[in-house]
Amino acid sequence: MLRGTLGLALTATLAGCEAEIVPDKYLPTSAHDGYRHALSEAELLDTALGRDWTQAADNALRSPVAIRPPFRESFYIDRSDAFATGYRFSVKRGQRIEVKLDLAPPSDWRLFLDLFRVGDEQGAAPVHVASGGEGDLRLAFEPRRDGDYVVRIQSELLRGGSCTVEIRNVASLEFPVSGHDTSSIGSRFGASREGGRREHHGVDIFAPRHTEVRATSRARVRRVDDWRLGGRVIWLEDPERDLRIYFAHLETQEAIEGTWVVPGQRIGTVGNSGNARSTPPHLHFGVYAQREGPIDPYHFLYQPHRDPPSITVDLDALGTWVRTKRTGARLKLTYYNERPLEELGGTTPLLVTGGTGRDYRVELPNGMIGYVAAGEIEAIETSLQSVQLTKAQLTRDRPSGDAAVVRRLDAGSQLNIFATYDGYALVSVNDRRAEWLSDGSLQ
Repeated sequence: MLRGTLGLALTATLAGCEAEIVPDKYLPTSAHDGYRHALSEAELLDTALGRDWTQAADNALRSPVAIRPPFRESFYIDRSDAFATGYRFSVKRGQRIEVKLDLAPPSDWRLFLDLFRVGDEQGAAPVHVASGGEGDLRLAFEPRRDGDYVVRIQSELLRGGSCTVEIRNVASLEFPVSGHDTSSIGSRFGASREGGRREHHGVDIFAPRHTEVRATSRARVRRVDDWRLGGRVIWLEDPERDLRIYFAHLETQEAIEGTWVVPGQRIGTVGNSGNARSTPPHLHFGVYAQREGPIDPYHFLYQPHRDPPSITVDLDALGTWVRTKRTGARLKLTYYNERPLEELGGTTPLLVTGGTGRDYRVELPNGMIGYVAAGEIEAIETSLQSVQLTKAQLTRDRPSGDAAVVRRLDAGSQLNIFATYDGYALVSVNDRRAEWLSDGSLQ
């Protein structure tokens, strides 16, 4: 009876109270998103520094540097700046994107590593597809279709240092024939068969009879069979990639249906069984996607046998101002361009933001970013000429009449000119900060 009375009293009490509204728990989609949310919660996102950080993130996606993997670049992050950079490159289906960051020296400051797929339509926003974890300096991703992708790297606020990024496209599957690579492929996907009545739904990898055939990924042995067309065949099922892998014309079959195999595990040997009796021994290798059918296996197997170019430029120049040695210095707007898309005047000032191979990544005073050969530039150590002001002038932080004022110089001030650009003279460089005066004020 007491228990029932308490239950009625509790029900009446709850009925007379308004239910509490509990906000949904915030779940970040990435470490970058979580950091942005933390800035918002701390009411820092709407500060000048917070807005700069957001703008830098957007700019890195809007105007990334175009590269071709394998690629390696070192850059310096100034802790006083809101830093972000982006790299755009193309990827074939079957390739695996691998991104690695190295900090020098290692530290506890965070870099956010995110991968985006470029939209199919002009002006479409990039689609976020993968991220490095909290404090994770590596990212790997296998796209399900050909496309262009952008890797964005951004630092947390008020942290900085030197960083090296390495971006590679590698094969997502192990090569199935021991001791061979894609140079042993003698017949490609889509080649005509039977006088054009059908297409080749795989690649033929030629190798001596009895050469070891290996599993290409962690997979379940779905079927081991012998039939007229493919001869002795093995089907593997790769659940991670939602693929079925087909091995045909085998001499021997050493896999057992229903078991699991790992990459590199021996499952048979090369032969010419089935309808390949009249051809030299080879493995017919096919890749089939669920609900799609056969797809070209080539890029699943193609492994670039080269490393990114070694960085030979002087990395002590990162974060400093330099100038071109002569008129006609070549600026490449993308790292791999054979021809320059911009020619620079003599004594053009450039801010060095990165180094890759024998080139520096630089930023012009107007914000344009490109690459210039190390031999085309020199450090700003000595002045080009010295002038004396005839009247007081204001120096600005950019070569523009509406740029922010840095300081006021009195008449009679002696100035050194270090570089010239677009009607302005660079008169002072202090770390990354530069001061500019219009040429007209120096008359």
